[in-house]
Amino acid sequence: MKKCCHYWLTVILLLLPLSGFINEPDLYNVRLNAANVDPDKVFLLIDKSDYRLYVYEDVTLRKIYKVVFGNRDQTDKQTEGDRRTPEGTFHILTKRVDKSWSRFMLLDYPNESSWAKFHQRQSDGLVSANATIGGAIGIHGVEYASGIRDSYVDSRINWTLGCISMKNADVNELYDVLKVGTPVVIRR
Repeated sequence: MKKCCHYWLTVILLLLPLSGFINEPDLYNVRLNAANVDPDKVFLLIDKSDYRLYVYEDVTLRKIYKVVFGNRDQTDKQTEGDRRTPEGTFHILTKRVDKSWSRFMLLDYPNESSWAKFHQRQSDGLVSANATIGGAIGIHGVEYASGIRDSYVDSRINWTLGCISMKNADVNELYDVLKVGTPVVIRR
């Protein structure tokens, strides 16, 4: 029942334009507090075209974060190594504190839908028969050890291999309010 509810909620949000009814400055600066958020009602909407991650609790937009991706090519991930971010509906599979990226929340990519798109692209000749789909896509912070700083996110400098990267303080805050199983919709 919860999956069905989240599915329809996700569909509705994909159809709604996100501008015009959001007081954006407030939603960038508000602090999420795990004590005031019901993790069973939270889902994420990541919009690649505007470099934003939207946190919803039920139907209420609670927070907006700036994010970056693998490269400027905003199309759907097709193969391993293309540095594109996949599109579709995913879920947080695992969460961990990470030495390189502060926090890492692994998505269940590739899922059944991702595999179907991949095989269809192979059938259509858009992807070679010996290509691989890739994996290990997640949401994480920036990589300070490599010289990548929060300014990359502010400047929309895409640097990952297809993951979604946030400022470290932001990913730490988000990590505390999400649970394994949280739905994540990624769209262009």
